[in-house]
Amino acid sequence: MGDYKYLFGPVPSRRLGRSLGVDLTPYKTCSLDCVFCQLGRTAEKTIARQNYVPTDDVLAELAEWIQKDGQADYITLSGSGEPTLHSEFGKVLEFIRSKTAIPAVLLTNGTMLQFPEVREAAACANVVKVSLSAWDQASYEWVNRPHRQLRFNQLVKGQKYFRAQFKAQLWMEVFLVAGINSMPADVVKIADHAKDIGADRIQLNTVVRPPAEDYAVALSEDSLRGLSPFFDPPAEIISDFRAMDTSRIQANQATIYAMLQRRPCTAQQIADSFGMHLNEVSKYLGHMMRTDQIHAERRNLATYYASTDKKNKGKKSLA
Repeated sequence: MGDYKYLFGPVPSRRLGRSLGVDLTPYKTCSLDCVFCQLGRTAEKTIARQNYVPTDDVLAELAEWIQKDGQADYITLSGSGEPTLHSEFGKVLEFIRSKTAIPAVLLTNGTMLQFPEVREAAACANVVKVSLSAWDQASYEWVNRPHRQLRFNQLVKGQKYFRAQFKAQLWMEVFLVAGINSMPADVVKIADHAKDIGADRIQLNTVVRPPAEDYAVALSEDSLRGLSPFFDPPAEIISDFRAMDTSRIQANQATIYAMLQRRPCTAQQIADSFGMHLNEVSKYLGHMMRTDQIHAERRNLATYYASTDKKNKGKKSLA
């Protein structure tokens, strides 16, 4: 991978295999501030659509990557914030479609799909993944903490309108947090909205990486499987990415682990040290947390990660 400013990876993805990320916004520029977000709290909560990063520079990096590397399962608009806030994200999707056979994916929270111009641009993707983790305005505010001008009914209507015009693959992620939106009666309400929207695939997710808030706690796999039949079609459980067998992925994880054996670090410090995207770092940290190789500690509102040695294993609290 070259020295790119707006591209990262390809990174291991639980749903997309090896995915090249395209980052179209500054860190945590988003319309939501979800309690479970792997990148922490939203720094800039906005619904203003503008050219946050130079489109021509993004396209130049994509052209170079396609020529020099060009190996990935998907090219994904994701990264540090909500990609549809970028006023020319559709131009980026069109470029990917015209220059490579690798499928173009838009990972969006769906908030901007209430606008016709956003729906038109999003329709350039091969796959669009939207999110739905609430059932009314109150739950929307608990779980997703939206921009003050956003309404839950707009979110649902926008996704329904988009489904009506989008003929390619529409996926939906339902993110469940223990004790917040995971009671069966509430999941049924989410499932009813999901059925009305009509996604091709519904995927249940939970807290598998360090979240924005300590109280965002994961559901067990058994709990997720018990809730899956509430959805139509039945929801898939997004499993941990287990194909940690390529040399690059093994090397990155080993490098991070060696650093954490020497001293505790924040995710941002790791990203800065190795020139990785924060999104990529969070994937490795999540995998090492779940396999008890590392643990997390809160210090002065920051989360530090360190290796879990045999002596202290099990005694450290996990974030």
